[in-house]
Amino acid sequence: MVTYILKRLVYMIVTVFIIATLTFFLMNLIPGSPFNEERTTNAAVQQNLEEHYHLNEPLAVQYILYLKSIITLDFGPSIKQPTETVNSLLGRGFPISAELGIWTVLIALVSGVALGVFAALKHNHLIDYMAMTIAVLGISIPNFVLATMLIQQLAVQLEWLPAATWSSPAHMVLPVLALATGPMAIIARLTRSSMLETLTHDYIKTARAKGLSPYKVVVKHALKNALMPVVTIMGTLLAGILTGTFVIEKIFAIPGMGKYFVEGINQRDYPVIMGTTVFYSAFLVFMLFLVDIAYGFLDPRIKLHKEGGSS
Repeated sequence: MVTYILKRLVYMIVTVFIIATLTFFLMNLIPGSPFNEERTTNAAVQQNLEEHYHLNEPLAVQYILYLKSIITLDFGPSIKQPTETVNSLLGRGFPISAELGIWTVLIALVSGVALGVFAALKHNHLIDYMAMTIAVLGISIPNFVLATMLIQQLAVQLEWLPAATWSSPAHMVLPVLALATGPMAIIARLTRSSMLETLTHDYIKTARAKGLSPYKVVVKHALKNALMPVVTIMGTLLAGILTGTFVIEKIFAIPGMGKYFVEGINQRDYPVIMGTTVFYSAFLVFMLFLVDIAYGFLDPRIKLHKEGGSS
């Protein structure tokens, strides 16, 4: 296990390095400069700005400085907000985005698993059909469309909940619902199909024959194995939630990282774009690493060999 973890850490570093490199060169392939829209005819001012942010240096020098900023975890100042550093923007925006993501994952997991289990236990009954209808709708409707519908109906028409910002628990309801519905639907469908298969296994029949209560049969025996496919796709779901927060944060005016990332793209703020991309890439790769480790611990059938493979 230790060897496997060390190798995965090396893979994580290589992955983040590749993403950071691609981000740097793709940004520099875009024609123009962040100062093209500055309303000044003074070429000396623009030259001084480019010199200050090292934009007049050769590309190789810029790349080395960029790698140095990643290694030292200092992404420098924002071009469009000179009084702010990228680190300060990350420190201010990421906790809000993380809170949105954590609530989304919790709601999606709990509701998705519960929906899938009830659907499996009531197979081909009304509850099963209703649960799968909800799941199909959740998968079919994009989160930005659902967000607009929620704002229109629950915030504007009924005035039950606030439509924007992130200042109280009530403000969290709509964005979390909009972001969690899709993953919840996927988890529900996967849990249902996995639970239906698990309930046919011999050890479940044996547990029932021994007179165990339905609760113990489902929760203590069937649910753990039925959740293995859910754990397997958590990495993909986390990636979807992570990228989805950018759109949802913009729609609901949430002051998280999505706001700074979108503004950075619109304003060609290189340090903000590259710093945010590297930070989120590292975070996502680390979460995928934790999912893999959790999967290895949860499934005793997985044996890690010296070469880092599994069987």
